[in-house]
Amino acid sequence: MLILRFLPVLLFLVSACAPHSKQTVEPKKLPISFSVSEASGQARPDQWWINFNDPNLNQLLSQLFRSNLSLAQGHARLSQAEALMRQTRSFRYPSLAIEGQTGSTKQGESSQLSLLAGFELDLLGKLASRADAGRLNYHASGMDLQSLYISLSAQLADLYYLAVEQRAQLALTDATIASYSGTSQRIEDRYRQGIAAAVDLYQARQNLAAAQANRLNYEHSLTVAENALAVLLGDYPGSQKFLQLAKIPAAPPQLPAGIPADLLTNRPDIRAALLRVEAKDAEVAAAIADRFPTFNLIGSYGGSRSDVTGSLITGDFWSLLLKLSQPIFDGGRRKAEVARNRAQFTEIVASYQQTILRSFQEVDDALSGNRTTAAKITRLQEREKATVATQRLSLDRYMNGLSDYLPVLTAQIFNFNAQSQLLAAQRQLLSQRISLARALGGNWMAEQLNTDHQQLVKQGKSQ
Repeated sequence: MLILRFLPVLLFLVSACAPHSKQTVEPKKLPISFSVSEASGQARPDQWWINFNDPNLNQLLSQLFRSNLSLAQGHARLSQAEALMRQTRSFRYPSLAIEGQTGSTKQGESSQLSLLAGFELDLLGKLASRADAGRLNYHASGMDLQSLYISLSAQLADLYYLAVEQRAQLALTDATIASYSGTSQRIEDRYRQGIAAAVDLYQARQNLAAAQANRLNYEHSLTVAENALAVLLGDYPGSQKFLQLAKIPAAPPQLPAGIPADLLTNRPDIRAALLRVEAKDAEVAAAIADRFPTFNLIGSYGGSRSDVTGSLITGDFWSLLLKLSQPIFDGGRRKAEVARNRAQFTEIVASYQQTILRSFQEVDDALSGNRTTAAKITRLQEREKATVATQRLSLDRYMNGLSDYLPVLTAQIFNFNAQSQLLAAQRQLLSQRISLARALGGNWMAEQLNTDHQQLVKQGKSQ
C-alpha cells in the first residue's frame, strides 16, 4: 500500500524530533514550623465553623452555599472548564461524517453518498499534551471554586460577628446614654439649687450629646454589615431578617496550625497554582510538537448512482490516504508561540511560589493576631474594671462636694471607651479565629462543591 512507502520517512522524522521533557517544580525549602508559636488547640473538625457552636451561623452558611451569586458564577466557570476539557480530549479520537450530493444535468441525474473518516496520528504527543492541559486546568478551576467556598464562608462569619458587635456597641451606648442622662438631670437639679456651677451642667450635656452622636455611627455600621450579609446570601439589602444577637460569644479554642507542609495539601489555592504550572508545561509541549510534521489518516467509503442518457450506472468507491504536513516557513509564528508559552510557564511558576509564601504569611499573621488579641482582651478587662471603679468614686466625690465635675467627665469617657474597646477586641478575637481557619484551608469544600455542583447541573438540565 501507498501508506507503507511513507512509513520509513515518517519514522525518520519522528525519531529526529526532540520530545519535551516534563518539568518538575518544587517549592522553596519549607520551614520546619511557623515563626509564631501557637497555643495548644483541639482537633480541627471538617467544618471549622462547628467550633463556634452557633446554630444561627450554621444556618446562614447553608443559605450561603445555596444562594450566593459568586458561587453560582464559580460553578458556571467550572462547567466551562469541564466543557473545554472534553473539547481538547475529543481531538484525540477519529472524526466521522456523512457526505452526500445529488444533482441533474442535461445528460441525466446523479447522486452520491459516502462516509468520511479522519484521524490525526499523535506521534509527538501534541494532542495528548493539549488534553492534559485541559484536564489540569479543569481541576485547577475546581480548586479555585474550593478557595471561593473558604473565602466566602469566612467573609460571612466575619460579617455576622461584626453585626453582633455593632448591636452590642449599640446596647452599651444606650446604657451609657441612660446613665449620662440621669447624671445630667441630677446636675441640673443641683444647678437649680445653686449647688453646681453652670459649667458642670454644660459638661454633662456635652458628654450626653457626644454619646448620642456616637450611637449614629454604630447604627450605620450595623446597617452596612447586615446589607453586606444580605447580598452575600443572594438577596437585596434590608430583605433579610437576622437574629438580633447582641452579646459577643466567647471565642472557641484556637485551631492547631500543624506543620507548614500541611498547607501544600490543605490550601486549594496552592494546589490550583501547581496544577496550572503542570497545565502550562503541557501547553509548552504541545507548542513544541506543533512545529513538527503532522500525520493524518483520511478515509472514505460510499456509493454512487448515475442515470446518463437512460443508462443507470451504480458502484461503490473507497479511499485511504496518509496526509503529511510539515511547516516550512510561517514567519516565525510557531517558534514565537513556543517562546510565549515558556515565558508564561516561568510566570506561573513564580506565581505558584508566591502563593506558597503568601499562605505562610497569612497563617503567621493569624497566629500572631490570635495571640496578641487574647492578651489584649486580658488587659482591657483589667482596664474596664479600673474605669468602673474610677467613675463610681469620682461621681461620689462630686455629689458630696469634694471635687469639681471634670474628674467625673473624664472617668465617664474612659469607662465608655474601655467597654467599647473590650467589645471590639472580643469580636476581633473571633475574627482572628476565622482568619486562621481560612488560612489553614481544609478539605470540607470538596464534598460541599460536589453536592452543590451536581444539584446545579440537575437544575440546568431540567430547565
